[in-house]
Amino acid sequence: MIYLASPWTHPDPTVRHERLVMACRAAVALAKHGHVVFSPIAHSVTICEYGGAPDRLEYWLRQDLAILRCCARLVILMLDGWRESKGIKEELEQARGLNLQVSYVEPINPTLFLEKPKNA
Repeated sequence: MIYLASPWTHPDPTVRHERLVMACRAAVALAKHGHVVFSPIAHSVTICEYGGAPDRLEYWLRQDLAILRCCARLVILMLDGWRESKGIKEELEQARGLNLQVSYVEPINPTLFLEKPKNA
């Protein structure tokens, strides 16, 4: 399973919405190429919006890092702000500690550098 990391936090709600859309598009592109993918942004933002869950980094990192431990690969979607993202820094540190494969992909074509699974 791929854990698709992408930046979220930004003072401008338009930027946050664009980041959500791009994360969802990347997740779909990866899934269409046979990958099982988890996008914490796509998952968490909708839960916050419709379920009233807290919108705090610490809360979601606890949730997301538990899922990261079940993944084989961390894929970082290189949207503007990814290098500064506290969440991505923590996810990357955890992934390295777990010896997960780490890939970096452009939002234009997130499947470009990912090979198709052998059993797909």
